[in-house]
Amino acid sequence: MQARTIDWEAIRRRLAVASAVISGGLDHGPEETRRILEARARAAARPPVTPDDAERIEVLAFSVAGETYGVETRHVREVCELKDLTAVPCTPPFVAGVMNLRGRILAIVDLRKFFELPARGLTELNRVIVLRGGDDELGLLADTIDGVRPVTVSDMQEGLPTLTGIRERFLKGIAGRMLAVLDGARLLGDADLKVDEQVTR
Repeated sequence: MQARTIDWEAIRRRLAVASAVISGGLDHGPEETRRILEARARAAARPPVTPDDAERIEVLAFSVAGETYGVETRHVREVCELKDLTAVPCTPPFVAGVMNLRGRILAIVDLRKFFELPARGLTELNRVIVLRGGDDELGLLADTIDGVRPVTVSDMQEGLPTLTGIRERFLKGIAGRMLAVLDGARLLGDADLKVDEQVTR
């Protein structure tokens, strides 16, 4: 037994005619009626609009001290291995040091100390997420990189009671299963994270 092929175009035309009859559209002249029916048929044939598509952002997810964070990829210049870290005297404890990244001196921030999370020693798994915005550049230490994920802005929670203080200040929202999305622009623009302003002269 052969499967019947459904003529969706014919069904749309019949629905458009029925709609015109109900609304009194067939009281128009033949040309006007045909124009109305064609416009309604085109509208019925369009794919449904998904408003959330315009509200999606792409984030790079990473782990720090067993917690999962993310930052919008538009702020991420690159991800690299932590190599040749040089300590800088007279800087806050959360500044792990600086590293030479292809001729550029990059300040490295340890989010575990900055967010007052449980500290673990640096391991070979550490990666540096390089953020950049305009002339500002900053490296964030991460235990692991979990990959890029799409996030729907309208689905993000504003915050949680457990995220307070400095973490709350740099939080853009909570997405999915406890993915804390950080505000990359705020991190890049914060004076406390600029090494050259923290050195005691």
